[in-house]
Amino acid sequence: MSTWREAIFDQSDIPEDSDQAEVEITTTYRATLTRTGKRWTATVHNLPNGHIIQAQGATWRETADNTMECVLDLLRPAPDTVDFHFTPADPEAAAALKTVVEARTARVHAEQAERDAVRNAARTLIDKGWTSRDIGSVVGLSHQRISQIVPRTTT
Repeated sequence: MSTWREAIFDQSDIPEDSDQAEVEITTTYRATLTRTGKRWTATVHNLPNGHIIQAQGATWRETADNTMECVLDLLRPAPDTVDFHFTPADPEAAAALKTVVEARTARVHAEQAERDAVRNAARTLIDKGWTSRDIGSVVGLSHQRISQIVPRTTT
């Protein structure tokens, strides 16, 4: 069982070249969703040839699924070349959800910074002759986790 300090090492690192990663997605379709009564309606503008699509559903997820299906049926794009972005039409709701995304992004980057700092500290302390047990004690991780994240090298 991992401690809360060790749990971030169960997550993958952010690739160093994540902003350079080759992604096949060539087009992102943006839809705004409006709730009227018990139904959601999504509208997708800026489709090729001036098409506009509207789709409905009882839930946000159902509406998003219906919207994607309509766009894919209309355009028949190559696999893995399109993405969808769904936003509430209500500006206050959109701003609130944008804040959630920004907070989650900040958390992911903070966790990466912590993983990098712990690895760097562990590597420095190993190079200074510290044991994995002592390093684990000082950074609040198990000696097994230290051995896992910064294996000793034989020279």
